[in-house]
Formats: sequence, structure tokens, C-alpha cells
Amino acid sequence: MATNFQFLKNVNKDLYEIITEAEKLYQDEYFDQCMTQTRRFGEQICKDMLEQNNIQTGSFDEMISTLKDNSNGHTQEKEFIEDLYFLKKNGNQSTHSGKVKKNGMTALECLQRAFEIAINYSVYHKHANANILKLNYDVELLVTGKKAKVSLKEKYQQEKKKQNSDENNNFSVKVSKPSFKPELKEKKNSYNKKIKISFFWKMIAFFSCVSFCGLICFISLLLFIK
Repeated sequence: MATNFQFLKNVNKDLYEIITEAEKLYQDEYFDQCMTQTRRFGEQICKDMLEQNNIQTGSFDEMISTLKDNSNGHTQEKEFIEDLYFLKKNGNQSTHSGKVKKNGMTALECLQRAFEIAINYSVYHKHANANILKLNYDVELLVTGKKAKVSLKEKYQQEKKKQNSDENNNFSVKVSKPSFKPELKEKKNSYNKKIKISFFWKMIAFFSCVSFCGLICFISLLLFIK
């Protein structure tokens, strides 16, 4: 079976089998049983950590309190304790509830928190390879049994990049280009120019007209006399 907790197999096989059983229960839609199993997983991790340091164990709640009291206040320790409380709370509710709630979302969050607990436990308490810290919980692997080609984080980043690209494409600045046409403007100006005629040529034209009129009158007179 493909599982998100494969890295845990070489760290602690017993814990690996407990949590992979929780994933199987989720796949079969036994969500309450899944949450109960993640609670068992968290409890066994607490027990293992305390026994490793020769500290007396007790109830799940007592063990979490002991881990909290012995922590150094680091961020990963606070998140580790918070995730353990989450598994304990929801595991108790699913175990003691008189009704089957079929709460798939809560069961999924229990698995995701168990995943973070397992990574924290493996790296900071069992000194496993730190590359485990880069792993993300693959929901597609949980549901289909096949590893997703793109993680949820990468899908989000791709979708965000696509949205930004669409916004940039929809935003355009219109720049009006000047409709400057030198040739047409030059022609237009040439049409507007007034033709200037000198006084000399005006006199020539006047006397030519007078001479022409006189010639016409003289020819008409000769024809009349004949």
C-alpha cells in the first residue's frame, strides 16, 4: 500500500503500522475509527519518547503534559505538543461518541497532524535525515493510492501565477498615436496658397482685351459697309 508515512518505516516499524492502518480506515470511510487510531499513534509516540529518556509514563494527557514541561519552548516543540492535543481531543470524542458522525474533514486533519508529528519525532528525536522536513502530506496519495505529480503547495503557486498573468493581460494602456501625415499636409497647404500676379502682367492683359475688342469692332464695321 502506498502511504504518506513511508519514511517512518525505517524509524519505528510499530508506529508505521499503526498510522498506515489509520490511513486504510480513512480510505474505507471509517472516519471515527481513523481518528481513534491517530490518537493511539500519538499516545505511542509520547510513550516511546518518555521511555527513551527514562521518564515515567502515565495517561496520554499526563504524558503530553510531561513533554510540555520538559520542552525548551522551541517552535517545533510547541507545534508538536499542539498536534498531540488535537489527536487526543478528537480521538477521545470519536471513541466515546454514541453516534457515528462520518466527519471526514476532521479525520483528514488528524492524519495531517499525525504526519507532522511523525516528521518531528523522526528528525528531532530519532535523528533521521533532515530532508524529511521537506515532505508534504499528499491527499491524492491517500485517496487514490497514487502520488500526486504536483503537490497542493505547487498547485496553489501555479494557480496564483496564472491569476496574476491573466490580470496583467487584461490591463492595457492605450497610447494615441498622432495622425501626422506630412504629404497630405503639404498638399493642403499648397491649395491654400493665393496666386499673386504682378502689375505689369495685369496691364498687358488689360490692353490685350482692349485691342481684341477694337479689332472685333473694326471687322464688324467693314462688313457693315460692304
